[in-house]
Amino acid sequence: MATLSPDQFVQPGFLKRILPPNVVCSATIDGAVGQYSIYILRCSDDSYYTGIAVDVARRVSEHESSPRGAKYLKGRRPLTLVYSAAAGDRSRASQLEYRVKQLSRSQKEALISGAIELRSLLSVQDSGAG
Repeated sequence: MATLSPDQFVQPGFLKRILPPNVVCSATIDGAVGQYSIYILRCSDDSYYTGIAVDVARRVSEHESSPRGAKYLKGRRPLTLVYSAAAGDRSRASQLEYRVKQLSRSQKEALISGAIELRSLLSVQDSGAG
């Protein structure tokens, strides 16, 4: 079995190259492949930016210094990571990202301070399903 460098794990298409076509990767809470996090950055103009990523530190680094960073953040550097939490698989993380982006500034600050729990943002929809 070949030894892989950490850099190889972030290259596009990595999983397609090492896994057989019939293997499906699923997210788990314990940090396995596919575990997404939601994060909030505070920009230099005091605005907030919300995103999702598998590796938050790498994504923040991309926002800071890479052409792969979000266009919204150009000219709003330096950035400060003010919130990060596990969000599950990509679908759930995207749902949470949408919900956080709909929050008012004061509600986002309550989330950052811990006064609002992230899971409460999904429970509104989940309790009505059925």
